[in-house]
Amino acid sequence: MSYVGKKFPNITVNAIDEMGDTFELNVLNEAIEKKKKVLLFWYPKDFTFVCPTELHAFQAAIDEFEKRNTIVIGASCDTAEVHFAWLNTAKDNGGIEGVKYPLIADANRNLSSVLDILDATEAGEYDESGVWQLKGDNVSYRATYLIDETGVVFHEGINHMPVGRNVNEFLRMIDAFSHVQTHGEVCPANWEEGKEAMKADSKGVAEYLSNN
Repeated sequence: MSYVGKKFPNITVNAIDEMGDTFELNVLNEAIEKKKKVLLFWYPKDFTFVCPTELHAFQAAIDEFEKRNTIVIGASCDTAEVHFAWLNTAKDNGGIEGVKYPLIADANRNLSSVLDILDATEAGEYDESGVWQLKGDNVSYRATYLIDETGVVFHEGINHMPVGRNVNEFLRMIDAFSHVQTHGEVCPANWEEGKEAMKADSKGVAEYLSNN
């Protein structure tokens, strides 16, 4: 199920901050109550390979997200304790020390199951003892959600495990959606901040195409 154009699920989950303090976090409420956009990115597992490169990349761009009134939240199906251990592992040892944004610990898979982003959602099979076993590791794909100030999702995407994300593309998406919100224009292919947008009518597209 796609959540684009719909409210993000109203589900409260466990999370942890950089200091190791655990708390309850509701992504929908974060957007609505703080009147901010939210970038929520899921990754498969702590202490793996592509994952730390993404977490550090989002942290490196955190000031750019803050300039755009956007909260960054990471998420996986690891426990808060495992998150904290990884947060205390040095970068040069494969860790994410220095990451400041909160990490959701969806160990019970409540939110990731509703979002349908687990790699165990395909059909399983019975093992030799007759017990039904799901295929896959039951961890999340690299799913990303951009949510506006009203809690409505305006972008979602899912990458397979080996493919890391481009953080700059999410900044561009936020810029484009903010332009639509502010100016009522639509943003054509490859639009970037400062480039020409267009009116959402036949005259607008004709003028844009004639100039580009």
